[in-house]
This record gives sequence, C-alpha cells and structure tokens, in this order.
Amino acid sequence: MVEYTKGLHEVADRVWAWLAPDGGWGWSNAGLVEGQGESFLIDTLFDLRLTHEMLDRMSPVLERSPLTGALNTHANGDHCYGNELLGPDVTIYATRETGHEIHDVPPELIAGMLAADFDPPLSEFLHHCFGPFDFSGITVRAPDVEFEEATIVDLGGRAVHLLPLGPAHTAGDSVAYLPDSGVVFAGDLLFVNGTPLTWVGAIDNWVAACNRLIAWEPKVVVPGHGPVTDAAGIAEMRDYLVHVREQTDAAIAAGQTWCEAADRIDLGRFAALPEAERVVVTVYHYYLEQVPETLKATSKELFERMATWRLVRGATG
Repeated sequence: MVEYTKGLHEVADRVWAWLAPDGGWGWSNAGLVEGQGESFLIDTLFDLRLTHEMLDRMSPVLERSPLTGALNTHANGDHCYGNELLGPDVTIYATRETGHEIHDVPPELIAGMLAADFDPPLSEFLHHCFGPFDFSGITVRAPDVEFEEATIVDLGGRAVHLLPLGPAHTAGDSVAYLPDSGVVFAGDLLFVNGTPLTWVGAIDNWVAACNRLIAWEPKVVVPGHGPVTDAAGIAEMRDYLVHVREQTDAAIAAGQTWCEAADRIDLGRFAALPEAERVVVTVYHYYLEQVPETLKATSKELFERMATWRLVRGATG
C-alpha cells in the first residue's frame, strides 16, 4: 500500500492520490487520472490555499495533459470548495443530488460558526473541526453536468466511470472507477482509520454500496479520508455501519430516545476510532428514518451533542 504521507502519490499507471493526513475533520483526499493528452480530477479541497497547493503539485502532469474534467464525489465543502480554481474549460461532474446540495452549507456559514461566541465545549469543538481552514474569499462553483445514472468520461481512450451510489454519507454520493487499473476513488463513501457519519440516515443503502464496491475486487481504493486501502478497508468500515445499525435498532426496540441511544451506544471494537463522536449524527439520522416522530435537531444542536459526547466519552482524534 501507499505510504500515508501528505502529498501526491502514484497509485497505478498515471493515477495519483492526493493524501491529506491525518484524515480528520476537513482533511480530505483527492485524485488525478491522466489519459491521452488530458486529465481528470476527483474532488477539490476545503479552502483555496489547500487546493492551490494540490494543483501546483499536480502541475507536471497538467502541463502535458491539461485538466478537462472533474468529479465532485459529494457536496461537503472539503470536496468542492476549491472548484472555482478549475478553469472554465474544465467540466465538473456530480450527481443531481450533489448539485442540489452544494449551496446548502456555504463557506460563510462555517466561518460564522467559528466566529460566534458559543460556550465551550462547542466553540472548542468547532475550532477543532474547522479552525485550520480559511473560508474567506470562496465562491461556490456548482457542477456543470449532473448525472443520475452511471456515466463514462473518455480521456482520449481511457475510461473513467462515474457511478452514483448514494444516498449514504450524503444524498448524492458517487465514486470514480478505473477498470483498466482497478482503482476506485470512493469519496466519503469510505473513511479509513476514522469514523464515518451519515448526514441522511441511509445506513442500509451505505452498506449495500460498500458491498457493491467490494464486489468489484478493486486493487486500490482511495478513501475520502484516511490512507489508501483495498477491499478489506471497505469491509472494515461496512462492519462499523452494521454494528451501529444493530446497536441503534436495539435502542429503538427498548424505547430509548435518539439522545439516549447515542449517549449509551457500545461501539465495541470500533470505540478507539478517531472522531468517534460522529456516531451522534449517524444515530440521529437513523432515528429520523426509522422513528418518524423523532424531533428534528438543528446543526448547532448536533455539533453541541458531538462536543459533549467527545468530552464525556473521551477524544480519540
């Protein structure tokens, strides 16, 4: 496997992963595929500085094979806030749902949360999650082409398969698959050595998406966060989702509220994963899906509960 260090790593013939240790909140990966005389990017990064740095490191490839297309695997800002730095001749692809969601959390909103006078532990937690990034001067650029079915981008004879597999982490998750090299860029359908979270509650579909990815028998899988892996890494994260689903189903059967379920959940062998507090969000959205009378919580309330969970249960990342 590729050494997990920051920077650009060739993971197959003319296929590179941009890795951003430590893979925690906002520290996302990206990818680059070179075809015949043109290249394709998978995801931009959380701010303009980081995206500039990545594109500069990719410049030797881009000078000989200019960037003509890009995929936003989903609408979270750490995978699309750098879109404006891609030239007007670069066609950005995303699922229709991602196109709908991409303006839901503008960078100004995150900057406002960081600047707000919240009491600890919320303020400290928000700065832990988002403090390292600069959200100023960002103009959100929406995708140019939205797809609902599997789409193939031709890079001068090299096929990049774009496949919608959401809802899972978000409503519109997609992956880029290179059959000629067995490489999958999974976006946030995969977290390695970190805790996944679902913003929509669709654990069943996320587990099904993991099984589909595993069935492709990929040689290399680049996650949205964390080190490069293979099918075993997908199976490990799938098992976490199954465990959380089983624990939450038991809590629902016992008549617990979602808050009680999240506070009391036994994460078993997954308890030491970094960002373990994210289970709060996954449990909440699963309750919304399974228990219709669940009262809706604001984003601020969810971050407050994650901050408290982290304080009480212990920080692991």
